[in-house]
This record gives sequence, C-alpha cells and structure tokens, in this order.
Amino acid sequence: MELTFSGAVWHWRGPSPYYFVTVPEDESALIESVSAAVSYGWGVIPVQAMTGATEWRTSLFPREGLYALPLKDAVRRAEDIEQGGTVAVRLTLQLP
Repeated sequence: MELTFSGAVWHWRGPSPYYFVTVPEDESALIESVSAAVSYGWGVIPVQAMTGATEWRTSLFPREGLYALPLKDAVRRAEDIEQGGTVAVRLTLQLP
C-alpha cells in the first residue's frame, strides 16, 4: 500500500525529543484498516518513507486516533525541514 500526503512538522519535547509529521485522517483510516496485518506490536506500523529525495525506513506511531511519522535528524538536515514547515511524504506499507 502506498500513500502520499502533506503535513506540518511538529516537535515532541518528551524524554526523547523528536520531530514528527501527522498522517492525515483519511490516510490514517486506511492504515488502521490493515494495521492488524502489518503491526509488530502496540500499534506500531513499519513503513518505507520518502520526502524530497530522501528515503528511509521507520515506524508510524499511533497518536490520538491518527499516526505520527518520525523524521530523523539526518532526513530533516538533508531536506532542510524545520519545525512548523510543511512536507510532502510518500509512505509504503508492506502488506502480507
């Protein structure tokens, strides 16, 4: 399953600070519909993500009924992504 969307970058200031982009409602609903088949525990969904020319493997985290895509520092630096900016993302979920 491949999904494309755009979203604003936000910063999690918890014990492990990190930057994320939230997967929009419609795309999150599609992911949720296959989550039982692709999750490897506590709702985490492994994906291949791409923004700009940068591609990486990561996992989506469930958050407030949607999913959050973590943006590694290397990805943010390579694509000049800052908090509050909007990024276009392509996600690929590997379905069984």
